[in-house]
Amino acid sequence: MAGKKLTEARWTHVALPSSDLDAAIEFYTTMTPLVVVSRHEDKDGRNVWLSNDRQVETPFVLVLVEFARDRGRRQPQLAPFAHLGMEVPNREDVDEVARRAREMGCLHWEPMQLPPPVGYVCALTDPDGNVVEISHDQKVFEEVRRLWAE
Repeated sequence: MAGKKLTEARWTHVALPSSDLDAAIEFYTTMTPLVVVSRHEDKDGRNVWLSNDRQVETPFVLVLVEFARDRGRRQPQLAPFAHLGMEVPNREDVDEVARRAREMGCLHWEPMQLPPPVGYVCALTDPDGNVVEISHDQKVFEEVRRLWAE
């Protein structure tokens, strides 16, 4: 692994407000591949950093911030189409996430096959109403790696 210090400009995170940080953490760690990396708190509120488990080489974080003054007030930022996108390795993974989301009442788009490069997708809404797309065969990960392979 390279050094631990930042040596060049890098895209590191997306930050979204959260009306209920505990509910958001439960949603993201249950319905997506994200895990809690770090938590922070001060007099104005608290936040959590979520990422793929052990994503060391190219860390990218979803920062959810619960401002004390806004607790309990939903603030969707990504809707109705704007979304966070996450890829899964198998088509069945999309169906399973959609099944669980249906049960939880947070399925935003039913699973559907769309033309390339989109692939097989469904979408969920997080506790604040933000849209989270789960895709298979979209190949964002694979295409970027192929195009920028060393």
